[in-house]
Amino acid sequence: MAKNVAQLKQNLNDDVLEVRLDSLRCLMRKINNGELTKPKTGKDVNNHIHTTFSFSPYSPTKAVWMAYQAGLATAGIMDHDSISGAQEFIEAGKIVGMATTIGIECRVDFSGTPLSGRRINNPDQDSVAYIALHGIPHTQINTVEEYFRPYREHRNRRNRKMVDKINALVSEQALALDFDRDVIPLSQYNKGGSITERHILYALSLRLIQQFGKGQSLLDYLRNQLKLNISEKINGFLSDESNPHYEYDLLGLLKGEMVAGFYIDATEECPDVREVIALSKKIGAISAYAYLGDVGESVTGDKKSQKFEDDYLDELFEVITELNFNAVTYMPSRNSHQQLDRIRRLCEKHGFFQISGEDINSSRQSFICTAMRHEKYQNLFDSTWALIGHELAAAKDQGKGLFSEETILKYPDLDQRIQVFKEIGLSLSRS
Repeated sequence: MAKNVAQLKQNLNDDVLEVRLDSLRCLMRKINNGELTKPKTGKDVNNHIHTTFSFSPYSPTKAVWMAYQAGLATAGIMDHDSISGAQEFIEAGKIVGMATTIGIECRVDFSGTPLSGRRINNPDQDSVAYIALHGIPHTQINTVEEYFRPYREHRNRRNRKMVDKINALVSEQALALDFDRDVIPLSQYNKGGSITERHILYALSLRLIQQFGKGQSLLDYLRNQLKLNISEKINGFLSDESNPHYEYDLLGLLKGEMVAGFYIDATEECPDVREVIALSKKIGAISAYAYLGDVGESVTGDKKSQKFEDDYLDELFEVITELNFNAVTYMPSRNSHQQLDRIRRLCEKHGFFQISGEDINSSRQSFICTAMRHEKYQNLFDSTWALIGHELAAAKDQGKGLFSEETILKYPDLDQRIQVFKEIGLSLSRS
């Protein structure tokens, strides 16, 4: 039985969709029959889980399984430039009996706004920011997919050029990458997924391990030939040849140290921010600015110390208010209480819905954000259930969403609206 269970868990990442979902159904039957221990579900939530449709160790099915095993009450898919994993994520949620929410993360161009030329929340490029569309009504998945398809193609033209630059950086022929041979197979590109810088660096990580093995020889090459700054923490991870997260820890190091050397500015693949806000309104989604905040020690190990929005935060909130964003999303584990106290005050001042989410894209990361359990962040649990209520209500009737004109007229107070939609989310999820 143990071998059978291990195979079923492995199949959650199978290349074939039905194999993934059928394996999940089998695992749930074993749980319901008492053959496997049923995890205890708490109140934790996560609205920002990446899958293999952008970059992640987890298919949408396995992401839901991992969320369920971690005891999450709800889970949300959030892939870069792709919503192609959403239907699978929704179905997997139904199989395990977990409420889900769907969204998409993208980069938008702020150069036509007062923030032009600023380093916003993108570590690699000025005037470009990450935003999220949350709570996308299920009836609008195809509309979103059609909108973002050409932007993925634009991105891949730049990806190919960046692979060429990486090959020049490493200079050794044995380490050279081929985009079609080495990078595309690591993605779900042929099924509507996106390819990111992480895919490219993961391909390089695998090639480096193949060439040097794990441990000291690899560390010597990274330190002496590539001239990377390796922290004591990362050195410990990469010295441990039995480390189960080895490839992802190496990827994190390369992302933090090498991107500046091969990065090419994104242009055509970043739509104007106003255009994406208009799309969000049209489809009845919830548009959210993604707060990053000045970074000291990176929680995920893939960001250098760097300044972002904090020096001009009041101005930023004026701009996103003028642009008609609905919400701000932030991650309690990534920032100090002082940073988030300021963010929350500005959200209240400008009437922004507050959403939380920890972006899961590495096997080392926990699906549970313990920082969110602090008493001051209890509103984020209500907002998650309201987000789910919005998504389900808007799928039935787009005019019934959390930010529809009809709803705002009926419930002009945002806090009241959140409570109403929280009850909708809890009620529909139970049924």
